[in-house]
Amino acid sequence: MMSRIFLFFTLSFIVVACSDYNKILKGDDIQLKFEEAQRLYKSKKYDRCIVLFEQVYQNAPRTEQGELSFFLMAKSYMEDKNYYMAGYFFGAFVQRFPYSIRNEEAFFLTAMSNVRNSPKWSLDQTETYAAIDAVQAFMSKYPDSPLLDSCNTLIDQLSYKIEFKEYNKVLQYDKTQNFKAATTSADIFLSTYPLSIHAEEIRYIGVSNLYQLAINSIDSKKKERIEETIQRYRNFVADFKDSPYAASLKSLLKPLEKEYEL
Repeated sequence: MMSRIFLFFTLSFIVVACSDYNKILKGDDIQLKFEEAQRLYKSKKYDRCIVLFEQVYQNAPRTEQGELSFFLMAKSYMEDKNYYMAGYFFGAFVQRFPYSIRNEEAFFLTAMSNVRNSPKWSLDQTETYAAIDAVQAFMSKYPDSPLLDSCNTLIDQLSYKIEFKEYNKVLQYDKTQNFKAATTSADIFLSTYPLSIHAEEIRYIGVSNLYQLAINSIDSKKKERIEETIQRYRNFVADFKDSPYAASLKSLLKPLEKEYEL
């Protein structure tokens, strides 16, 4: 019985609240719209407050009230996880209010919208590149911002996501025994990310796949490829003296060194 009474009053409250909202929405009182929009924003009812903020802005676009409404409309999209719309409106805010005291925050949140749109590493990383560009643009525009450390951290995280995708591409070629693609992709990875934490493993993959490519080559290419493989093996051992991969490479390449007297 009590639960039914509670449900009745809850539904009644919702009906009244919806009725009040619709009256404000359809009414002409801009101040009331602005106040209700702010209340709804604080209550995290973003889909509703966005409509009211837009009405306030449209009615008074060059006022402080209009500026704040446009800014909070963008933030509402951000809070509602609609990052494409948030990025659009934060970007538009900077254009429409070039002298606003909120511009630094708007510019940063434009970049953050791009960051939030960055997908997981296994997907296409076009959005991640766009996010890096957006964060760097913020840093260039506000070089003294207290947010610079956060921006550097973001760029490191985004860059590593791209690096990790390329790293896994090399692993996949290695796993499927596509020797030529594994060797080539390993070289490209190392030229792009010479200081990568994965450099030792990728160097190993490059040498081991070049070895397989060499011993399976036609006679006209075999000796040259074996010579290159042995040289890369020696460079690897010199650079990574205590590498766990060294023993594996040694077992493969020591017989070749004797056979070809290199």
